[in-house]
Amino acid sequence: MAGTLYLCATPIGNLGDMTPRVVETLKSVDLIAAEDTRNSIKLLNHFEIHTPMTAYHEFNKVEKARELVQKLAEGTNIALITDAGTPAISDPGEVLVQLCQEAGVPVTSLPGAAACITALTLSGLPTRRFCFEGFLPTEKADKKERRAILEELKGEGRTMILYEAPHHLKATLEDLYDALGDRRITLCRELTKKFETVLPTTLSAAVALYEKEDPRGEYVLVIEGKSREEKKLEEQASFENLSIEEHMARYESQGIDHKEAMKLVAKDRGMSKRDVYSYLHTDK
Repeated sequence: MAGTLYLCATPIGNLGDMTPRVVETLKSVDLIAAEDTRNSIKLLNHFEIHTPMTAYHEFNKVEKARELVQKLAEGTNIALITDAGTPAISDPGEVLVQLCQEAGVPVTSLPGAAACITALTLSGLPTRRFCFEGFLPTEKADKKERRAILEELKGEGRTMILYEAPHHLKATLEDLYDALGDRRITLCRELTKKFETVLPTTLSAAVALYEKEDPRGEYVLVIEGKSREEKKLEEQASFENLSIEEHMARYESQGIDHKEAMKLVAKDRGMSKRDVYSYLHTDK
C-alpha cells in the first residue's frame, strides 16, 4: 500500500502559527522533505520533532521528486515543508505533487500560513477577485518572459499579488509603474513578525521611497487591478481611431455576422444601429 504525501504549512514568521495538526503529522511520518534542512532543523527542534529529514529544493526538484515518489509508492509516509508558508505555492513542491498524482500516490494538504493570503487580507484592496503571480522572472534570467507577463498584467482587472526579494524590489516597482501606470499598491514585509510592516501607497510613491532607502526583508506586493471604467475608456479611445468600416471589419474578422457586428459597433460608438446602417450604405 502506498504512503501519503502530506503538504505541511509552516509559519511565515511567528512560530505560534504552527498548527497542532502539522506538529502531530511531522512527528508521525517516516520522513520530512525540507527546502533547507539547516533552517528547518530550528523549527523541528522548537517543537521537539525528531523525524529524519532530506533536502528537496529548486535545484534537485525533478530528480529528488522521482526518488521521493518511489519511496511513497513503497509505503513511506512523507511530509513536505518549505522554509516558510504553504508548500507548492511558488515552490518546487508543485513538481512533487504532479508526479504523485501521475503515480497514483495519495496527497493531502494541511492548511496554515500563506504569505500571499495574509498580505491580501491586510492590503485594503479588493479581495473578492484576485490573481497570484509569485515571483516575476528577473531581467537577467528571462527578460522576454518578464516583459510578456507585465504586458498581460496591464489589462488585469483583479487585485494582483506578487512576491519579491529585497535586492530586486526597486527594479520591479519601476517596471510595474512603467507597465501599469500609477496604481494603488500595498507593500507588506516581515509578516507576522515583530516588525511587520504594511504600507498602503501608490506605485509612483513606492518608486520614490526606495530611491531614498534600501529595501529590507522579503516583500509581498498587492496591486490594484484595472477598473472596468478605465478599460471602457481605453476601448472607446481605440474605437475613435478607427473608421466605421474598420470597426466593422474588426468584428467580422472574428466570425461575427454583419448584422451583429453593426449592433456592436453602434453600442461601442454610442450610435443607433440605423445610423451605422445608413453610414455604411451611403455613397461616399
